[in-house]
Amino acid sequence: QVQLVESGGGLVQAGGSLRLSCATSGIIFRMNAMGWYRQAPGKQRELVATITSGGSTNYADSVKGRFAISRDNTKNTVYLRMNSLKPEDTAVYYCNALRGPYSGTYYPVEDYWGQGTQVTVSS
Repeated sequence: QVQLVESGGGLVQAGGSLRLSCATSGIIFRMNAMGWYRQAPGKQRELVATITSGGSTNYADSVKGRFAISRDNTKNTVYLRMNSLKPEDTAVYYCNALRGPYSGTYYPVEDYWGQGTQVTVSS
C-alpha cells in the first residue's frame, strides 16, 4: 500500500521560511521522479517543483529562486525548502510520485495523493 505523508506546514509571516517533508512508503522511491504540488482555495492544483531520480530539479516560475526541492533516498523522503514566502504561497501542499515526462509534462499518480500540509503566509 502506497502512503505519502506530508508534514512541516504552518503559519508563517511573509518573508519567512518553512521546510516541508514527505515520507513515502510502498514505492521504489529511488526510481521515482517526485514532485510538490499546491492547491489554493478556489484554484486548481499546480505543480511547483520536481526532482528526477537522478536529482535534477525544476520549478514553476512563481517559486523559482525561493523554493528548493531535494530528496533523501536513504529515508524515502522528499523535501521542499521554502524561503521568502509570500501570501500568495498560501495553499495546501502535496507531494506525489510523477509519471513522465510526456511531451515535457509530468503527471501525478492519482491513486497516491496524501492529506497534504497547510501552509499559510500572513502579510
